[in-house]
Amino acid sequence: MVRYISGPVLAAALAIVPFAIRGGVAPGAAPANSTGASSTSTQSPASTASDQTELGLTIYNSDIALVRDVRQLTLPSGDFDLRLADIAATVNPATVHLRSLTDPARLGIVEQNYQYDLLNPMKLLQKYVGREVRLVRRRTENGVTRNEEVTATLLAFNDGPVWKIGNEIVTGLSADEYRFPQIPENLHSRPTLVMSLDNDGPAKHQVETSYLARSMNWVSDYVLTVGRDDRTADLNGWVTVTNNSGTTFKRASLKLVAGDLHRVRENRAALEAVADRAERAAAAPKAFAQEAFSEYHLYSLGRKTSILDKETKQIAFLSGTDVPVIKRFVVEGQHFYYRNRQHPGLPLKDVVKVFYVFKNGEREGLGQPMPAGVIRVYQADTGGGVQFVGEDRIGHTPVDEELSLQIGNAFDVVCERKQTDFNVIGGSTYEMAFEITLRNHKKTPITVQVNEPIAGDWQMLQSTHTATKTDAWAARFDVPVAASGSAVLRYRVRVRF
Repeated sequence: MVRYISGPVLAAALAIVPFAIRGGVAPGAAPANSTGASSTSTQSPASTASDQTELGLTIYNSDIALVRDVRQLTLPSGDFDLRLADIAATVNPATVHLRSLTDPARLGIVEQNYQYDLLNPMKLLQKYVGREVRLVRRRTENGVTRNEEVTATLLAFNDGPVWKIGNEIVTGLSADEYRFPQIPENLHSRPTLVMSLDNDGPAKHQVETSYLARSMNWVSDYVLTVGRDDRTADLNGWVTVTNNSGTTFKRASLKLVAGDLHRVRENRAALEAVADRAERAAAAPKAFAQEAFSEYHLYSLGRKTSILDKETKQIAFLSGTDVPVIKRFVVEGQHFYYRNRQHPGLPLKDVVKVFYVFKNGEREGLGQPMPAGVIRVYQADTGGGVQFVGEDRIGHTPVDEELSLQIGNAFDVVCERKQTDFNVIGGSTYEMAFEITLRNHKKTPITVQVNEPIAGDWQMLQSTHTATKTDAWAARFDVPVAASGSAVLRYRVRVRF
């Protein structure tokens, strides 16, 4: 007989309410061990984060990290299974490497397994198909609450549970509590590495486990605070570390690797070799010590730090004061010769871009490789407050390279352009003339850099301002514009296509 919610068995079963799994152990049942294994596996040694004597993290800016975990363990002789808990939930099992630092020749690895079937209410019910579970419902009558308990066998758990209670098959039954005698051996409260080892050495070993884990990343963020005179600025750099690996890392030695890693799907031997070199590099006493290795840069934090799971942590790593800066106004010319289709004869308005330019040099107060990131620019207003004026993204920047940050478009500088002449000289040779008007509504004089693309084999015939050939197909003009004034750039060019 199959019944939908057996009333005689549980009178309160007609109302389906949310259930909770009791974390404790039912009376008379054997307790589970700390790693989530059942009592049948209590003979296997287990290790948690409390055994750690050293923890190192090397985090790459490509959503991956190398974890080096050293633990002091007491191990039995002969063959046995070692359960290592408190590892990253995003571990790549193919990259796990375990060795004894005490006596590596006498502790051998026979087999390793990564068990990541993690404990949750649904998984626990699924593992108990074919086994008995105690169902508990609470009933309140006349102000008195009492528990009603019944032992049921879970026959199936597909779209929902199917129970056998006594001689009846019951579906749709819910309870306030499901009580399980123990946690199944193949279900764990946290990710666990199970290593089959052979020890013919001492009982006490210092064991090092290293592996690669996903969902750990870091980025650089910078703050450039420009003075009112637009001549100097202070630069501060921050490292933002994000941990979504499913594990908390306490008091870890932190290293960060900046660079573009080439990674191969499935096979990551090259990355492991790079990570191993990073991990063995020596830390320096500064906040973040920097060194070059291979084609990357390694930053080592000079103190230990803890990174919680689901945490974003910011750490200062760069600082420079009174860095010389140049404020540059730039007009980028048209990539094709222009005529105004909407208003023939009228000029076209171009945007005037605004840049801050500085050099990452030691003389300039910097001189440290800058990892890729976003630089946010601030400037003091007349009231003494600091206002956000724009941001730009930079790539990996070596020492002594120049950075140019576009912070936006000028509000008080206007650019208008038009083509004033076009002549066919003969064959494929042409002469063209252009006029670019710049109006400065600011109370200070400025210089505008005008970059003009010129196609073909060209020769500058005339220009009101000096033309600098910056490329085979480009010329640059630096045009001074007085405060509350205007300036006009005119040039004539001969082009042969």
